[in-house]
Amino acid sequence: MRWVITPLILVATALGLLTSHGALARAEPVRVAGQDYARVSDWARANGLEVRWLKRDETLQLSGRGAKVVLTVDSREAQFNGLSVWLSFPVIERSGVPCLSQAEMQATFLPLLTPPKNRAGVRLKTICLDPGHGGRDPGLCVGSKQEKKYTLLLAQELGAQLRKAGWKVCFTRSSDRYVDLPERPELAGSQHADLFISLHFNATENSAASVHGTQVFCLTPPGARSTNAQGEGADTSACTGNRNNDRNLFLAYQVQKALVQNLSLEDRGVRRARFAVLRDATMPAVLVEAGFMSHPVEGRKIFTAAYRRQLAQAIAAGVAAYQRQVTPGA
Repeated sequence: MRWVITPLILVATALGLLTSHGALARAEPVRVAGQDYARVSDWARANGLEVRWLKRDETLQLSGRGAKVVLTVDSREAQFNGLSVWLSFPVIERSGVPCLSQAEMQATFLPLLTPPKNRAGVRLKTICLDPGHGGRDPGLCVGSKQEKKYTLLLAQELGAQLRKAGWKVCFTRSSDRYVDLPERPELAGSQHADLFISLHFNATENSAASVHGTQVFCLTPPGARSTNAQGEGADTSACTGNRNNDRNLFLAYQVQKALVQNLSLEDRGVRRARFAVLRDATMPAVLVEAGFMSHPVEGRKIFTAAYRRQLAQAIAAGVAAYQRQVTPGA
């Protein structure tokens, strides 16, 4: 009996049609470009959401269970409770009916609608902070300002904030030294870290005066396309970090939400990537792009200790929100 039920549950979850109450609903699949899609209305009904068009044949809204999802036809950009969340596969319309990738239902919206829970009594204790770049790798440069310096300063400030909140903190580097990318998640594992947060800043040469804001990356699910797929090649197979897909996404969402809301930053969205430090992490992991050093206003802020303290406080608040949601009785 136990052997028979388990596969049924796994199939239902893979289709994104298993609600928090365990109820199943039917959805006729549609195969498009190698991906299985299902009607948005079927998925919404299975998850207690109501659907309405905000703009006919272009933008639709799903609401209920304290959630509001906004989808745009022929687009990979969505919103969950007002926060930008990038999809791996675009929403499509077939015969006037909007359809959503079943992989997206499972990998993106299920963790947001039904946050993952740790086993009773399991609490998160240790966070590994990974200041990007270092040593011979300066990271992005704006004039004489090197990214490696400011990621380390942010990590030190964030570490102080997290310790104040009762966490144990370890670092992949605590000085200006080079650490190989594969070594960074290994260091986190050797310290028995419960979470891994890689810290970075952005820069751009094009439209530097207008491009600003924050974005948080988590690992791309198997078979899916990353938000910025440059240099990834064709390998979309599963890797170590995919064991924590739901927690990766939920942690990224909470950190991005805290940064956007606490600092009124431009919301560049929760995004997907197969960065090496995310691929090999054995614990939930995210990579934070905390702002643009190249922006004339945001950059000047990043170079100040006072603003980095605010960034650290916001990231710590996102971690605390994640802890509350995933820990029973917290």
